[in-house]
Amino acid sequence: MGEDLSRAVREAYDEIAEEYDDHRTSDDTDVPVLEAFIERLGPDAHVLDAGCGAGVPVTTALAEHATVTGLDFSRAQLSLAGNRLPGTAFVRGDMARLPFERDTFDGLVAFYSVIHVPKERHATLFEEFHRVCRSGAPVVLTVGHTDWVGRNDDWMGMGAEMRWDIPGIERTKRLMRASGFTVEGTETVADTVAEDADAAKPFVWAHA
Repeated sequence: MGEDLSRAVREAYDEIAEEYDDHRTSDDTDVPVLEAFIERLGPDAHVLDAGCGAGVPVTTALAEHATVTGLDFSRAQLSLAGNRLPGTAFVRGDMARLPFERDTFDGLVAFYSVIHVPKERHATLFEEFHRVCRSGAPVVLTVGHTDWVGRNDDWMGMGAEMRWDIPGIERTKRLMRASGFTVEGTETVADTVAEDADAAKPFVWAHA
């Protein structure tokens, strides 16, 4: 089941790459979260954008302040990102099997990416995140209020099926602590993509 979910998500992001790119803007409600992360970076920081997509707005903003490596499993999304940021390193890979050495990064972000990873791989994913982060590295990632598994056969009206296996806040905190992270807290911003006008998306803050 996990492989089916991952394949469906990858194929969907490949299919809707350009149209989805138009929806990810530099003035989204999550930009203040990203700005707060950037403020915590030291000089000459190297940051991993795990699930970077086409590089907007996260990778683009990070690249103005740090050396960034973007990782994604969608070839189409990475192609867009590489064209947009030719001086940035982009790697095709698996977040639960990161192709990087231990203690490589001074910070890590995962905006809207952990939510697409099968739940049986969540623990391994957080262990991998901790492995590649240097001590003290700030980490922020999008999760759900509660654990939730679902699908949408015509996500955002783009004609592609999208799937999720979202870890809730409490489960995320537990798994991150078990992986060695110090969890600092959560932050919630409005979700402008959801059909529910009152929907909100939580972020978990931690450091290695």
